[in-house]
Amino acid sequence: MDISIITPSFRQLDWLRLCIASVADQTGVDIEHLVQEAGSPGIEEFARAQAHEHRNLKIVVEKDSGMYDAVNRGLRKAQAEIVAYLNCDEQYLPGALARVVDFFKEHPDVDVLFADMIVVEPDGSYRCHRKALLPEKYHTQVSANLAISSCATFFRRRILEGRGLYFSETLKAVGDAEWVLRVIESGVKMAVRRWFTSAFAETGANLDLSPNALRERAAMMAEAPKWAQTCRQLVIAHYRLRRLCAGIYSQSPFDYAIYTTASPGERQTFHVSHPTIRWVR
Repeated sequence: MDISIITPSFRQLDWLRLCIASVADQTGVDIEHLVQEAGSPGIEEFARAQAHEHRNLKIVVEKDSGMYDAVNRGLRKAQAEIVAYLNCDEQYLPGALARVVDFFKEHPDVDVLFADMIVVEPDGSYRCHRKALLPEKYHTQVSANLAISSCATFFRRRILEGRGLYFSETLKAVGDAEWVLRVIESGVKMAVRRWFTSAFAETGANLDLSPNALRERAAMMAEAPKWAQTCRQLVIAHYRLRRLCAGIYSQSPFDYAIYTTASPGERQTFHVSHPTIRWVR
């Protein structure tokens, strides 16, 4: 087994169908896909149909206390050395996982890999894109946005038990940011590669857009050192300068192919003639 993908799921079966398809058609890699399902209506019939179609898929139906509890449950079941989690409204792009696995084989000292992602409309059309930058502690604390995207984050399972880097189950929306802070503090080696590996659909129901997410972000900012809170705009300006130096604000036209609600059985290709970087703080 090369890589294990964890998907937390509840009441999103239409999106989950597309997510599963994007994992199942990856080539050149041995994949385990674990779906942690909290008990959506119709899940038994859905699980039987999907398991019959996809041999490397396992849907576990059990109650959880939220998304990060579901992710941790899946991570504890994972068999592969390389792991990641992918939400129902997210997909992997063709060839993404083989490229990730090859990277980890070639770089045995790297424990966490960040890549780039595309943000799409509910119909799959392009909205913008986000490119990763190695995260820094104080920017992560005081900014409203992360320097990375969870759907384009991959890591070695050894950091979970060895470094205690499971996700916090007390948080409901910004556990990714809290996890990134602990990754930074743990001293594990991180890397960034300029690859689009994933697509994220802004459906209007995403957790990171919820009022609870805003409250949790505010609480995280309040825990930053006073100097970082006071100099927040300077911290953000430094982050933007790092992005500029990394070439993140430029992008040539490109194509991407994902599953859509109109095309759930076959990837639909979209051409991006005028790429738009997502402006983040």
